[in-house]
Amino acid sequence: MKIWKLMSKNVYTCRGVDSLARAAQLMWNHDIGALPVVDEHGRVIGMLTDRDALMASYTRGEPLHAIPVANTMASHPFTCSANDELASVEAEMSRRQIRRVPVVDDNGHPVGIVSVGDLARAAKQRNDVTPSEVASTLAAVCAPRQPSVSG
Repeated sequence: MKIWKLMSKNVYTCRGVDSLARAAQLMWNHDIGALPVVDEHGRVIGMLTDRDALMASYTRGEPLHAIPVANTMASHPFTCSANDELASVEAEMSRRQIRRVPVVDDNGHPVGIVSVGDLARAAKQRNDVTPSEVASTLAAVCAPRQPSVSG
């Protein structure tokens, strides 16, 4: 199945120069847990989650309005195209342990987002996504990460 069949088409974004407070406001207003971060040309350059914002504020001891999104976002996020196959995107979500993937056009502009929630809804409403596929992806995404070994 192609990603365009199940992606969410309403994509809200923020910019790297925005404060985490602005990003949090967007997440709150639109009931979402992550935002693609776009550059001045509207191309996806990062991803910011609600957890990223919270941990940045906590670890720095600074309020959200004092921290730019660019200092907190995950740079160079995994993206996919609307015509990518669901199986390959699910495999990357599992491997990278990510819950949301920005869907971009040929110029890198966001056209949608696909999340584990979209996968779960598709499994409930459609025949071409099975609950076991969703459970497998969710289990991999939520597995505890192995600590990095420094040497």
